[in-house]
Amino acid sequence: MGTMALEPAPCTIKSPVALQVGDMRTELGRPGVIVTDVVLPHSQVIDLQEIIFKNYYTAFFTLRVQRRSLADGGNESPSKWVTCLRNYCLMPNPHTEEGSQDYFSLSRHQMLCDVDRVAAIRLILRQPSPVWLHFTIEELQFFPGGLKSPQKGFPAWLSHPSPQERPANLHEDLPDADKVSSEVQQMWVLTEMLQASQPASRIGRFDVDGSYDLNLLSYT
Repeated sequence: MGTMALEPAPCTIKSPVALQVGDMRTELGRPGVIVTDVVLPHSQVIDLQEIIFKNYYTAFFTLRVQRRSLADGGNESPSKWVTCLRNYCLMPNPHTEEGSQDYFSLSRHQMLCDVDRVAAIRLILRQPSPVWLHFTIEELQFFPGGLKSPQKGFPAWLSHPSPQERPANLHEDLPDADKVSSEVQQMWVLTEMLQASQPASRIGRFDVDGSYDLNLLSYT
């Protein structure tokens, strides 16, 4: 993992959302795609240098990011989601144990796009095999090359919350947030699944990439 002296970036790992089809108690209804969003403290961005995690029966790993441009001091909303790692193979054969509980280190040099000034991160985990009833990634850490904050005097490093810690619902005053959230989450997870299964094509009018505000979603 090198001689990296930096601490991992403070971030909140939101509860994973699985695409659920049919009866979850049957193999046909088990989720094959899980999407997890990672958010940074307010108004902060990182130049992503390295990602380290421990696999738990995930076969393919896709990484997407939202970047904040330098225009207007970098205070505007992040740009659309871009894919910087697509279907990275964690298990050579999804049906066998190899790679299922290994540690992985992914550096910025392996990314397909620029990963500077990242404001939000999305992980799409895929396991097409019905052999494993549960899959995830654990001990997830993001190491920056440097951290920028438009707020002068804002502490650069905060205590790192545990991956299991769920953020408080900051939008309790929104009407019917849970109902809206569940419907929107199912829509964007389906979109991620289609994009993951058809990497060479766009989805046309069904491509809802970047057309909704993640801040309106409730994860409780």
